Formats: sequence, C-alpha cells, structure tokens
Amino acid sequence: MRLLLDTHILLWTFSSPRTIREVVRREIVNPRNSIYVSAVSAWEISIKKTLGKLESPDDLKGAIRETGFSELAVTMDHAIHAVELPRHHEDPFDRMLVAQAEIEHLILVTRDSILLRYGIQCLTA
Repeated sequence: MRLLLDTHILLWTFSSPRTIREVVRREIVNPRNSIYVSAVSAWEISIKKTLGKLESPDDLKGAIRETGFSELAVTMDHAIHAVELPRHHEDPFDRMLVAQAEIEHLILVTRDSILLRYGIQCLTA
C-alpha cells in the first residue's frame, strides 16, 4: 500500500503511537508499504509549534527521515486541485492532503471523518 499520513497521525506516530488503531500501526510499520509525509504537514506543524499550539520533535525532518517515510513535495497540480475541491473542509492543510492523495493515488491515513466526504481512499486511524 501507498499511504499518506495526515498531520495528526504523523505526530501521534512520534509521541503516542497507541493513539493510532493497532491495525493501522501495523500498516505504517509494514516494510512492504510506502509511507509518505507531505511537506504541507511539516509546514502546518512548524506554524502551530511556533504559535505554541502543539509539540513536535525539535528536528522534525530528521525524525521523519529516521522513520524511513518518504517526503511528498507540493506541486502546482496539487495546489490547483486543492482549490477545486468541494468545500467539505475549510482547513487548507487538510484540503491539500486530500488533493495530494487523489492525484498521487495514495491512501490517506486519518481520523478526520470530514475528509471521508471527498470520496478518496482513506484508512481510518
């Protein structure tokens, strides 16, 4: 499987993996699966950490690399598609993750039930 972690799932992977359903944790660590982390998640985490709204590893990029997860850059196609999505979700970071999952044919790992309205493949964490 090719999985894209939403921002909460990425953070829980580092800080409290037991918050993630066991079946999903197994898929995240399964070496046969490719796990992607979007640059948009790093951007969201950095902004919210600076504002004191969340905690994350001090070296986020290093922590992501240590997991063996792959970085997913934001492209023009992603940006344009995110704007074209129905307004089910107002969070621009989540809308970008949906756009990336759809364009790149990735399964979005999330616990945000609103994202299910987009009809993309999701794995509920």
